[in-house]
Amino acid sequence: MLGKTAGGLYWMFRFLERGENTARLIEAGFRIALTRSNDNASEWKSVVTTAGVRRGYDAKYDSYDAHKVVDYLLRDTDNSSSVISTAQNARTNARMVRTALTTEVWEAVNENWMTLKALMKRPIAETDLPAVLGHIRRSSALVRGAMHGTMLRNDVYDFAQVGTGLERADNTARIIDVKYYTLLPSASFVGSPLDNVQWETILRSVSAHRSFRWLNEGDMTSSNIAEFLILDSRFPRSLSFTSRMIADNLEFLAKDYRSRMPCNDLIDAQRDKLRQHSIKTIFEVGLHKFINDFISDNNAIGAKIELDYRFNG
Repeated sequence: MLGKTAGGLYWMFRFLERGENTARLIEAGFRIALTRSNDNASEWKSVVTTAGVRRGYDAKYDSYDAHKVVDYLLRDTDNSSSVISTAQNARTNARMVRTALTTEVWEAVNENWMTLKALMKRPIAETDLPAVLGHIRRSSALVRGAMHGTMLRNDVYDFAQVGTGLERADNTARIIDVKYYTLLPSASFVGSPLDNVQWETILRSVSAHRSFRWLNEGDMTSSNIAEFLILDSRFPRSLSFTSRMIADNLEFLAKDYRSRMPCNDLIDAQRDKLRQHSIKTIFEVGLHKFINDFISDNNAIGAKIELDYRFNG
């Protein structure tokens, strides 16, 4: 496969995942803001920080109110990570690799863009926000469903999965890092039971609430939440699962092309780091340091994949 085609597939699915993740962050912020009537601004600031767009937002606005943040994250085309921007970029990449996609996948991506373009012609009213965010999540699920149900398990599929896994890992790591200490009352609460609805938003922002409850009924502790999102290999948005997802698909590519690339060694090293830790040792190292190191490693893996497979030509 040409490197440009591989890159188009990779970025198409990274953009789709990023748009869905942004919608989930907005939903989490909206839920927390409802429970924090005295300090909404700090939560919306946390949402902007987690999304990784604080510098661009601060250059445009001088306050963190719900309307400005939601509009910037959903509709602002100056924000390359806004939902409308990522949908457009996903469609642009899909057009570039159209012959590598099934009709079902292309139609799902194209319909997602057309519908969002119509929905976001005007600012979203607060009363309409839950429905719009729900539509974004469902549209993303339709594209994934079309991919899993109609695409050959070949290099096309592998590059799509690698892009999805890298973006998902970055999102979960950022949520853990920013949200964890935003919501934690003090360091003395680490490992203690917390009967606080705000903790549930951490799980809801990565669609983990029900899965966590199935495994940890009545045991809502900060350490259990962190352990689940970092180390539980059964949950598809955990750092452990996404790391394995990337490694598996890079290994398939190595076998298909009969060439093991440096990026394979990087993802194997990341998986080894995760396997060597328990949640206890992670807290001993320092959660913030551990997550920052993971994000740095994840970025390095993504950059190495682009070089190894010559996405730019």
